[in-house]
Amino acid sequence: KMGNAESNAYQNHLSRFLPEEQSDIDGLFDTLSGSSGSAGAKNAKAAKKTVTLAALQARQPAHTREPLPEPMTARLYNGMRSIDLPGKSSGLSEQIAKEQFVIFMSNLLKGNADEKISIIMRMISKTGGPLKGKQIQEFTEDLITSVVHVLSYRKELKGWSLENTRDSSSGVKALASELLSELKLPDGTKPVGSQLLETNFDQSVIEDWVYRVPQISVFLSVVIRQGLHVLHSLPDQTNDILNLVPHCKGIKGRGVVSLFDIPAIIYINSHLPAEMQHKWQLLFSSRLHGESFSQLCAHIVNKGPCLVIIRDLDGFLFGGFASHSWEVKPQFQGDNRCFLFSVFPTLAVYTYTGYNDHYMYLNHGQQTMPNGLGMGGQHGYFGLWIDSDYGKGHSKAKPRCTTYNSPQLSAKEDFTLDAMEVWAVGDAPESAGRKGKKSILDVDPQAQALLEMAGKSRQSEGLREPMEEEEDDD
Repeated sequence: KMGNAESNAYQNHLSRFLPEEQSDIDGLFDTLSGSSGSAGAKNAKAAKKTVTLAALQARQPAHTREPLPEPMTARLYNGMRSIDLPGKSSGLSEQIAKEQFVIFMSNLLKGNADEKISIIMRMISKTGGPLKGKQIQEFTEDLITSVVHVLSYRKELKGWSLENTRDSSSGVKALASELLSELKLPDGTKPVGSQLLETNFDQSVIEDWVYRVPQISVFLSVVIRQGLHVLHSLPDQTNDILNLVPHCKGIKGRGVVSLFDIPAIIYINSHLPAEMQHKWQLLFSSRLHGESFSQLCAHIVNKGPCLVIIRDLDGFLFGGFASHSWEVKPQFQGDNRCFLFSVFPTLAVYTYTGYNDHYMYLNHGQQTMPNGLGMGGQHGYFGLWIDSDYGKGHSKAKPRCTTYNSPQLSAKEDFTLDAMEVWAVGDAPESAGRKGKKSILDVDPQAQALLEMAGKSRQSEGLREPMEEEEDDD
């Protein structure tokens, strides 16, 4: 008979799951232990079902790539066998008992930071104890790689794919190093670079990190749910899992490879206002629509909040989030939800400082004011600037952009544009759904700007056909 303490702990963990979740977990355990059942065992006790590493690795059907990369499978296995059961001799067993399996699922999917942390420590290092920064880095890179891999394998990328986005391998490293930059020693210092990799971090530091960096728990949940294919369709999924990747619209069949990679999409999307995280739609791509500032304006004006991403000739990738529809006018626009970001060589988001309200600016065809698209800083000294003489831009920050506290985002302060994309995020505003015959005002944003300055509205605006929603890309 099981000891009471053991069965109580096990029952407590089991009770966190709804009945249909319990049967899902039971089913997975039976499948896994069936492949490793010790049929020839002498007595009933030895024949009690267990799961081995080989059974976890053999989880994939023979004819397909495995749902989880092998290093992550081994890490899950180490996490499972690190769970001590009352009344059992301590020490790591090769076989995982059902109680360990259920407690592992309960702690990682439903547990608090304290419950998650001892498992995560063992997933990072089999031996436990203080961990070197390098080990945490390897774990974080494995975790992000697994998320990208499993979402692709399960066809859960919602219209994005490894083919229509930038190669993810540099994005994995960039996202891992951004998440690791949140590791804080007890005295509050944040080691960086090679110092970070050699520093020892104890359990309390890692617990604090997992608590402050929600992506770690979300990514682990995705790896378990989608990788082991358990509890993946049940209703308790939180929005941070549902909107981990936004639906991608407007890229299908157009032969475009986005400037974004999957880790960057996940990271940038998590910084958008919650109501805009479910969908991105391609509005403008310099490769599709040509390298022209008036084309850019025609595609992005009055289309709702958007993300602008730029690649300079040195390969640096950076951009900004505009929280309001772009309008052609000689004043600053937007609000404090706007931010600037960098995707390569580093991945980071730079948010509003409170210093001034120079969030976003778009002007065209004016004699007296600068013409171009800008975010942050001030005229002639923007955190991000694309000149209306398309192809030139600057990112000035000595030492930081006043509006967003961002550093220089481009390789050189004055840069040459290599490629640019603009993505509308969330649902299009009511006024955006107009296509059909273009009026002179669409073709000539200057005429529109002059009208707006004179306080006249566009009479033709209400007379057009509503735009149909683009065909579903996923």
